[in-house]
Amino acid sequence: MSNAIDKECQLIAYNESEYSILENSAAFFTDYFPNVIKNKSDHVYWLNFNTLIYKNEIEQLCANLDAHRTSTEDIFNRMQRSKLEEYDEYLFFSIRSSLDSKHPGKSLKTEQISFILGKNYILSFQEKKGDNFNPVRNRLENKKGIIRTKGADYAVYRLLECIIDNFFETNEDINNQIDYLEKLISYKPEKETLSKIEFQKRRLFDLRKIVIPMRDITAQLEDIDNPLVNNKNHHFFNDIKDSCLTVIDEMDAGKQILDSLTNLHYASMSHRMNEIMKLLTIVNTIFVPLTFLVGVYGMNFDIMPELRWKYGYFMAWGSFIIITVSLLFYFKKRKWL
Repeated sequence: MSNAIDKECQLIAYNESEYSILENSAAFFTDYFPNVIKNKSDHVYWLNFNTLIYKNEIEQLCANLDAHRTSTEDIFNRMQRSKLEEYDEYLFFSIRSSLDSKHPGKSLKTEQISFILGKNYILSFQEKKGDNFNPVRNRLENKKGIIRTKGADYAVYRLLECIIDNFFETNEDINNQIDYLEKLISYKPEKETLSKIEFQKRRLFDLRKIVIPMRDITAQLEDIDNPLVNNKNHHFFNDIKDSCLTVIDEMDAGKQILDSLTNLHYASMSHRMNEIMKLLTIVNTIFVPLTFLVGVYGMNFDIMPELRWKYGYFMAWGSFIIITVSLLFYFKKRKWL
């Protein structure tokens, strides 16, 4: 199988016994695709666009398929909220997928993916080049599972499953970063750690913003009363919805851990500061009596007998050492050291 990442357009046609793949320019498919799905209705056709730079060709293709103008506009509206719309001859839905599996540890990167589901065909429009759907291509080519015996709606289920896998991979990467932060705080807390924690919180927040709409769309597909979605396949979309709920639960757990790490970070920094203050206090306590003695014998009085002692200097140092050792022994006994 050729690598779909390098192709702007790829058409896969299949049924239970046949499979074929055709790669060509976007302009080629504007007329070819509408004709082939009408003339060979015993196949399911999946046409994937790996880029949205061919706007005129895609608009012409949608016009040849009698797609509503709003559907065509939504394909290119990269700020479009995820949604599902029903039309007489097709279903249109647009969602966002995570690309973080290719950018571990970085800020969340997403792409918009739009689908048009017809009676015997699927159109998918990817905003960026990528291999999101290679598992589905592999299933179709090698006749794995039941995908070749099912209709276009089941293939859509498999495509959505690939997007869900991206969500899980992104969440797994965030969990790995959380584990790293937990070890960092336990062994070597740094002031930059807090910003790293907040960064992972932001990634979770951004991921949640694309998972929840996905959950809502699959819930609609599960309950939809439309001949384009076989009633027997509704439970597959329920599986997707359950997977979304699982991701959301894992994200909530990750958010709670990050909140705990924030508190642990502050506690660690506070403990570190307390240790520093305790050390400074002990040092200051030791030097108080020493400073007192030095101050007394630093006064300029004529009558100070100790100043004329033969061994006064050594006795002074002896006093300093005895006082310091005594204080250290006392602090150690009280477990202040």
